[in-house]
Amino acid sequence: MGNESLSRLLNEWENRARKVNGRKEETLSIYQGDDIKLEALARMYQLSKDDVVATLIHEALNELEAKMPYVPGNKVIRIEDGEEIYEDAGPMPRYMAEQRKLLDAS
Repeated sequence: MGNESLSRLLNEWENRARKVNGRKEETLSIYQGDDIKLEALARMYQLSKDDVVATLIHEALNELEAKMPYVPGNKVIRIEDGEEIYEDAGPMPRYMAEQRKLLDAS
């Protein structure tokens, strides 16, 4: 094993440890057909089903957040390059507020 392969291995372990340490055990109900799809993905990629589920939920939430629409409100919050930027009256501010409440409660 050369230095590069050991460095790569250490990086992989670090990335894996970060992912696993940031996870929380959760019980959820899913459709039987979806369970089969998850198990198939796990077998195909030689991963645990928990890894597949955690990754899919993480990616789906990131995509959902990215797709939340910006709805300009009535209040100007700043001016950029001479353009008025209005507060977001869409779902994102409420979503972020709920996240803050949950983080404060934990």
